[in-house]
Parts: sequence; structure tokens; C-alpha cells
Amino acid sequence: MPRGKLAIIGAIVIVIGIVASLSLFSVRETEQKLVLQFGEWKRTAAEPGLHFKWFWQSARTFEKRVLSVDPPAEEVLLNDQKRILVDAFARYRITDPLKFFQTVRTEAIFQNRFGNILTSTVKEVVAQRSLEDMLSKNRNIVMESIRDNVADDTAGFGIEVVDIRIGRTELPETVSETVYNRMRTEREREANLLRAEGEENARRIRATADRQQVEIVAEAEREAQVLRGNGDATRNAILGEAYGADPEFFEFFRSLEAYRETFADEGTTMVLSPDSDFFRYFSDVNGLPSRRETGAVTTPAQ
Repeated sequence: MPRGKLAIIGAIVIVIGIVASLSLFSVRETEQKLVLQFGEWKRTAAEPGLHFKWFWQSARTFEKRVLSVDPPAEEVLLNDQKRILVDAFARYRITDPLKFFQTVRTEAIFQNRFGNILTSTVKEVVAQRSLEDMLSKNRNIVMESIRDNVADDTAGFGIEVVDIRIGRTELPETVSETVYNRMRTEREREANLLRAEGEENARRIRATADRQQVEIVAEAEREAQVLRGNGDATRNAILGEAYGADPEFFEFFRSLEAYRETFADEGTTMVLSPDSDFFRYFSDVNGLPSRRETGAVTTPAQ
């Protein structure tokens, strides 16, 4: 075969290869593509695999997977006049790539627009709530309201809002310091009130205990006096009976008790006359007076 024909055949093969490479394109499972001709939509290739297009046409790729938008945290004034920092993020999926392309062209432009819509909606919804709502179970209701509003505002973009969450809710640093000081003052006031109530209760309890002590002691002394009186009466009755039964023995017994009480302590000094009646049982067991006392004189036996 002449070299000229070989060159022509080679050129034709090369052209066919170039045309084929420009006409064939693949679609992955995570992608969807729009076939465009001079900027106008011709068809959508959503099924994974190898697809054909004319070489003068182009293919724009869009994600099938869930994408995210995470704008910076914004400061919001609540309806109870408290300021908080709200950090919200959204998850979305492109469901209509043609509408998405016609409205925003690229994902970068959409991210910017969607972030502005999300931020404004968060401010609008959260501003109608109180700090207690944002820190309680009502937080889920707030997030659902934000998601519904954002879904309505972005319905014409060809996307599906999968979820919107408020990841972080906190007070600004200056507000946190003010709230902390106010909470500390309130807790100190409550502590002082409780301390004062405790001291008052303690004084009342001590006064009651002191009064009960006085009453108990007085009652015990009264009962003791009654018992002592009864004991003394019984003793006197017994002693009276004993004295009536044998007066001499009773006098002797009483003298012995007096001796024991008088000489119980060592070193006791008493100055008494030897012929005192106190010592009458010392000279005679019967307590009779001595001869010296009666003036009797003892004479020797004849």
C-alpha cells in the first residue's frame, strides 16, 4: 500500500479517536451530568456508565451526594433581650440538576446564596424565641421551623433540604461575663437568705431546747422535793416508832451517829468540856452521869 494512503488512513483513525474522545463521557454513581450545546440544555445523564454526545457539546457535572453548607456563627438578639451566638449548618441534595444550573449555574454561587438564606432565616426564627427555648426541648421545634422556611425559600433551586441543625448556641463573651456576674450575685443573695433562715431556725431551736431544759429541770426538782419529803416523812415515822419502842436505845444510836459525823474527818479539833453531855456515853454505856458529876465520893472498903 502506498505511503500516501497509509498516511490518510492514519489521519482518519486519529480524527476518529479524537472525535470519540470528545463524544464519549462517563457518569459515576455519585454524579449526574447535563449535556449542553452552546450553553443550552439537551439532555440529562443520571445513570452511571458510558454515554455519548456530539463532540461540539459539553457535559456539566453535579453531585448526587448530600452536600453541606456551614456559614459562620451569627449573633442574634432573642425576644427576652439576650444575645447569643448561633452556629447553624445545613445538608442538601441536588434533585434537579437542570433547574439548579438554570438558577445558580455553579455550586459555589449556590453555596453563597444558600448560606445567606440560611443565616437570615436563622436570625428571623431564633429572634422570636427566648434563651430558655434554645436550651430546652423546644430547640428541636426551632430547628424544624428553620428547615421548613429554608426549604420554601430554596424550592426553586432544584435541591432538597435534607436537614438543618443548630450545632452551637452560646452567649457572647461580654454577655457571658454579665450573665455570670448576675448569676453569682443571685446565688449569693439566695445563700445569704438561706443562711439567715438557718440562723433564725437555730435560735428558735436553741430557745425551745433551753425552755424545755428549764421545764424538765424544774419538774425533776419538784419531783425530787416531793420524793425527799416523802422519804423524810417515812424516815421520821420509822424513827418515831423506833423511839417510842426503846427511847434509851434510840438516844444511844443518835449519839453514835453524831460521833461518826463529828469525827469523820481527820484533823478535826473540838474544844469541849469533858463533863459535857455530848460525851455522856463515853463514861457510861448507859449514858448515866459519872460520880464526879453527881458529887458522889468513893470511900475505901472497911
